[in-house]
Amino acid sequence: MEYLDTSLVRPRPTLSRALIRLAEEWTEPRISVAQILSALGDRGLVGLLLILAIFNVIPNPPGTSAVLGLPMLYLSWQMMRGQMPWLPQFLAGRSFDIAQFRSVVTRAMPYLNRIERLLRPRLPLLSSPAAMRVLGSVCLVLSVVLILPIPLGNLLPAAAIAIIALGALERDGVWILGGVLFGIATIIFLASTIVILIAALLRLLG
Repeated sequence: MEYLDTSLVRPRPTLSRALIRLAEEWTEPRISVAQILSALGDRGLVGLLLILAIFNVIPNPPGTSAVLGLPMLYLSWQMMRGQMPWLPQFLAGRSFDIAQFRSVVTRAMPYLNRIERLLRPRLPLLSSPAAMRVLGSVCLVLSVVLILPIPLGNLLPAAAIAIIALGALERDGVWILGGVLFGIATIIFLASTIVILIAALLRLLG
């Protein structure tokens, strides 16, 4: 009987390793959404969703959420429909300056490395194909909220999507559940804030 030499089996690189390699080896001045999707391979859809969410979590110039929100909306919709990652040209062609991409990767790495050490396969039902479609619908709603012109309204939905994506990448149902609950709390909080602000404005207007 032949036995597989496990020393010759290379473990699948983590998302952080894949991102570091991509940032270090990319030689062109800009990198597009389609190129990132292709570089991430079979985890491209959820991985790209995570990257776009991270872009919204860290401080960025005003209007960034509107630019990045549309690809997130489309990816969430595909995730909800259980489709393979594909983007139309007007989304696939959106690109980032490679220096900005490397800056985001560098700033995110310490946190991503710590988080990856906490992730492990748990509650497999929450990462099943059927569950992934439900998660896609949750991310779709959060992406819509993210695009809305609410002051600092992109931070919390993006953080919820990032948590869900991290859990989905490593099939960790505990993180997926936590991200969904955080997303629901975010929607309730932002909706309540909008209602309070509108009520206050109406009082001022008499």
